[in-house]
Amino acid sequence: MEYLDARRITGPSLLWNTAGSILDIGCSAEEADDVIRAWEAAVRYMLAAVGWGHESTCHWRLRGGVSLALSAPIDALYAASEINEWAWLCMQSGVEVASFPDLAAKVDEIRSLIENEVNPALLQLEAAASKHAVAFLWDDDDVSVGLGAGSETWPCRQLPQPDELDWSRFHDIPMGIVTGTNGKTTTVRLATHILRGTGKNVGVSCTDWIAVNDSIIERGDWSGPGGARNVLRQKEVAIAILETARGGLLRRGLGVNKADVALVTNIAEDHLGDFGSRNLQELLDIKWVVSRAVDTTGTLVLNADDELLVAKAGDYSGNIVWFSLNADNAVAKKHAAAGGLAFVLDGNALTKCHGDEREVICDSSEISITLNGAARHNTANALAAAALTYCLGTSIEAIRNGLKSVTQDDNPGRCNVYEIGGFRVLLDFAHNPQAMRALFDMAGGLPAKRRLLAFGQAGDRPDDLIAELVRGAWSIGLDAVIVSELEVYHRGRGHGEVYKVIHDELIRCGAHENQIRHFEQEMESLDAALDWAKPGDLVIMLALGDGVAIQEKLKALANND
Repeated sequence: MEYLDARRITGPSLLWNTAGSILDIGCSAEEADDVIRAWEAAVRYMLAAVGWGHESTCHWRLRGGVSLALSAPIDALYAASEINEWAWLCMQSGVEVASFPDLAAKVDEIRSLIENEVNPALLQLEAAASKHAVAFLWDDDDVSVGLGAGSETWPCRQLPQPDELDWSRFHDIPMGIVTGTNGKTTTVRLATHILRGTGKNVGVSCTDWIAVNDSIIERGDWSGPGGARNVLRQKEVAIAILETARGGLLRRGLGVNKADVALVTNIAEDHLGDFGSRNLQELLDIKWVVSRAVDTTGTLVLNADDELLVAKAGDYSGNIVWFSLNADNAVAKKHAAAGGLAFVLDGNALTKCHGDEREVICDSSEISITLNGAARHNTANALAAAALTYCLGTSIEAIRNGLKSVTQDDNPGRCNVYEIGGFRVLLDFAHNPQAMRALFDMAGGLPAKRRLLAFGQAGDRPDDLIAELVRGAWSIGLDAVIVSELEVYHRGRGHGEVYKVIHDELIRCGAHENQIRHFEQEMESLDAALDWAKPGDLVIMLALGDGVAIQEKLKALANND
């Protein structure tokens, strides 16, 4: 039995839709029953002792352990986590709750924590927002009612009385949530470009930044609930697109309780091994949390080419829209025939299907980031963005105009091609197996005299998976490989250990020593690749850490060429 984490949950999560605290315990499947019983006994005792006897508990069995949750008022979640921490001490010591040392003092301590943390005005405002059917967002610093242009925000300890407010001023705005393993950011960017073409002010949170239209509020990974709240509090925002990643869903839960559309792009190997996502089924369960925001009044957009999503959807009772790269996909075809909505690639045409109706949006070759249709993963992202924006009320004409006018500058760092000195550089941030395979498949189809791959890999990937990626890369006909050491991504491995795995597999694939080079930094690898390249060659640059700087350099070189 091992303590892993105790944390606050502020929105819909893997376990339930309630705010509270989660305790993660590592244990065997055989130990789980005893762990659950011991935790339940300790938590129930303390909840009753501090006057929270009406709160709920639940658990979720996972590979390698169990997550244990207790609900709590939103104004006392730190105290709830303290209860979970104390419950762990009881479990670890193996003593009965009544025998816990200084039990009365611990009860008094937690009561004091609750007293210092509670914020009655917060709960009053939450109840009033619910009564008036407008969104309510809160965190440690700020509280807001309504969304975007219909919102108002206050410091959490300076809240107004509900009866002082003119509730007619508050309203929500249309909102789409995007999650999945690959394609999230590109789909968000495509949807944003489409919506901006209709004249709307679009708020975006994603792995790169928080922004309103072209105005970047803050750079960094804002794909968690904090990014969502920040965007939804910007008063100029008329519609919002929120990227939602695995980490935020696990750590804090979903940033909103309700949305108009939720999209899941796909489920594939990425971050597997972390507690709560140690296999694809657990990863699917995490991503599926977004469906709760749309299960009664919204729309869930799903990839019909993803077997895991298709199987999961069998138990879903809400409204679904499918997208697929295959017009003959059985799920999408049956759904459309029954009067549902599907977006498919029919030949080369992105097509909306509804009953017997077929409406062509555009040809995949007309979307620049598909590289004349060769980048099929971006065609899938375009279909997803079309479905998402259509479900948000956008016309097919506006979607068509948006997809046909998008440029690689609208999707920086993702499948970007730069012409420099007669050769081409393909830049991408692909880092997990599915994304890299898609990129290698596409790059293998691009004409080139010679091909060079410059890349690195994080140390938390198993050797066999790294070797598999190397084999896939070599199979496209590489003439040279440059490996970046990327010390910041060692993640427990020694210096040079990942490089050795890559090097040895390349040799097994038939590479010669003079075809393999090794540099510490990605920028050094890029410079070496540029020196190697001659007219007609293709350089494939996969950036993990220095993506922005590499992109800026390539863009400058291409513009000056």
